[in-house]
Amino acid sequence: MKISVIGAGYVGLVTGGCLAALGHKIWCTDNDTHKLDVLESGQLPIYEPGLDAVILKAQAEGRFIVTKDPVEAITAAEAIMICVGTPPGPNGEADLSAIENVAYTIARHAQSSKLVIEKSTVPARTGQELKRALAVYGKKRGLAFRVASNPEFLREGTALLDFMHPDRIVVGVEDDETERQLREMYRPLLEQRFDCPVHPSGCPSLPPPHWMVTTISGGELIKHASNSFLALKISYANMVAELAEKLGADIDQVMRAVGMDPRIGNKFLNPGLGFGGFCLPKDVQAFIHLAGQLGVDFSMLKEAEKINKRCISRFIDKIRQALWILKGKRIAVLGLAFKPETDDIRFSTSLDLALRLAEEGAHIQAYDPEAMTKARVAAPQLNFSDSAYEAVRDAEAVIIATEWKEFRDLDWTRVRDLMARPLVLDGRNCLPAADMVSLGFDYYSVAGSHSQPAAAVEVA
Repeated sequence: MKISVIGAGYVGLVTGGCLAALGHKIWCTDNDTHKLDVLESGQLPIYEPGLDAVILKAQAEGRFIVTKDPVEAITAAEAIMICVGTPPGPNGEADLSAIENVAYTIARHAQSSKLVIEKSTVPARTGQELKRALAVYGKKRGLAFRVASNPEFLREGTALLDFMHPDRIVVGVEDDETERQLREMYRPLLEQRFDCPVHPSGCPSLPPPHWMVTTISGGELIKHASNSFLALKISYANMVAELAEKLGADIDQVMRAVGMDPRIGNKFLNPGLGFGGFCLPKDVQAFIHLAGQLGVDFSMLKEAEKINKRCISRFIDKIRQALWILKGKRIAVLGLAFKPETDDIRFSTSLDLALRLAEEGAHIQAYDPEAMTKARVAAPQLNFSDSAYEAVRDAEAVIIATEWKEFRDLDWTRVRDLMARPLVLDGRNCLPAADMVSLGFDYYSVAGSHSQPAAAVEVA
């Protein structure tokens, strides 16, 4: 199929690259020409493990075409995927102006009727507004557009695996022809007939995805409902962590046992600095706003937001408890991306923590394996190091803010010897407390603290 992807951000590049890997011909465009310049130079404007190789291969084979001319992309394709941003407004409502701009551009320049697919995360009823906009702008030219919802369920850091081996493919449609066209687009996944770019030695034996057909509004609602439920699980784990700390219980054991129940599952039950990134916070806000417009009480999600917002404050209290005075203290913050295996710092709780400590007068030395370039632009008031070992030198505390494997695998004896004081505050509960204490660290986790017992005094 010939498919246009409008939006060269995270969703657009993963979607376009993977569809090209399935054998389709992709035109990729964006109003940010810098992103397109980066793509044309053979690089990516985002970091996602394995995606660069997928797109480079598709470009070399002529199946991934980067164009700065949206008209070329629109006229060449039989289906157009909208992958533009929908950031939150001041009141939490999703800003859909980019969606409308794309609708106007499509209707103005299309030479024939097209299938227009919502891939961006949008609140329910957006598809109907998109249909109306396409009809209004395309009326004079006698064009008829079909609209579909096809929400993405990609996790940053594992997006290729998520796309190539999804557990479900949701399509919101209004007619059989649209479903047929979408099924053809995803046929290689449904029939498991493709060269998997995730596992060079061959694809794992995984079941084909569930093909789920619903209405356009149903597809939109499924995406927001899914993300909001994940946010609820994270906030629930952090709420229980507060209680576990006061009771002296091991929150990791508690959540591990809770997650063993197959009705609950163990994913997203990890207490920490709260949920961040560009998806969960904005999707929760947009879901709450939509419910409010329709007179539905979403107080449960509002409470999850409150719990999430106080996670950083609670952790700063823990840092203050360990250090007493923050002003003037040299603190190493390891991790700035909102999660490992990405360079995304949008709504990052890790970066927020570093900035709030700096506001209190702490001397921050920050390091992240992938997010340094973006963090330097977004937070020039911080000090940055080129390695974790450089960041911890002479530090009075080390904070694990993002759970990169690199940080778990550090030579912690070397870290201890480089520091002014052996103090670790683990905001992701990713280090084994007993091991850290045995190395001589004072170790604070999200729901507890552990210190090495004072050495016995030998009496002559």
